[in-house]
Parts: sequence; C-alpha cells; structure tokens
Amino acid sequence: MENLIQSWKQRSSNSRKAQKKFIRHLEQYRGKHLDTLADEIHEEVFSKVNCLDCANCCTSIPPIVNKTDTARIAKELGMKPAAFAEKYLTVDEDNDTVMNQSPCPFLLENNECFIYAFRPKACREYPHTNNREFSKNLSYHAPNAMYCPAVFYILEEMKKRVP
Repeated sequence: MENLIQSWKQRSSNSRKAQKKFIRHLEQYRGKHLDTLADEIHEEVFSKVNCLDCANCCTSIPPIVNKTDTARIAKELGMKPAAFAEKYLTVDEDNDTVMNQSPCPFLLENNECFIYAFRPKACREYPHTNNREFSKNLSYHAPNAMYCPAVFYILEEMKKRVP
C-alpha cells in the first residue's frame, strides 16, 4: 500500500495536464456505461488503497458543510448549530460553507475521523467516483487526482479501458 501512495505522490504532479485532457475525452462517454465502468474500477482500486493510509483529503480539502450537516453534527456533539458553525465553519471564496481549518479538526492522529458516523455529505460522497455518479462529477476528477491516490489510479485504469 505504501508503494501505491509513494508512486502516486511522484506521478500525480507530473500528470495534471494529461488528467485534464483525459477528462475532456471522457465527456463523450458520459452516462450509464461510463458510470458502470467507474463503479467497477472504483471497487478494484479501493480494494488496494486504504484511505486511512493517506487521509490527504482530510488534511488538504476543507469539505462543504451544508445546513443539514451542521444540524446533524452539532446535535451529535451536543452543541447548538450556531455554536458549531461559529467554532468550526467559515465561508470560502466560492461562497460555500466549509470547515474552517485544514487538516480537519475532526481528523485523529491515526487518520480516523472523530465524526465518521455523522460526517458531512461531502465527506461521505468523496471522491465522487462510484454510485453511478462518475459522469455527473467529471469536472472534479482531474483536480481530485492531485489530492487522492485512489482517483489518480481510477483515472489511470480508465485510460486502459476507454477507447
């Protein structure tokens, strides 16, 4: 596993332009077939990549936290939503409400998430490569490949299987 992450760190920075070009190529294949293929590859890659070995998403990308997330997390933490928002949230340059710090304040030293059972929707859905959602989220994949070794390897495997 460590070799996969090390390899990704070395290869991902050199492949940004190629990843973007490949995503543009995938535009013509949007839909059920591409999503089915992505689901299959997602399962293959995540059988080899363990998120707890990396946690780069949690250390680099503040997740969007919607009002439903805020209310649910605050309740689980025994806080009022306003107090949770004041302590943990901010509005970013895209006018999205996000966690106010990176790494995430709920990331534990062993890369587990303190609020995993009730984490934000953005965290539950990341990296947007499965559940027949791949086509819908094409614009996210090239940037996410820079943060997530699994996305990088999913795209690399797709290059082998998509004409």
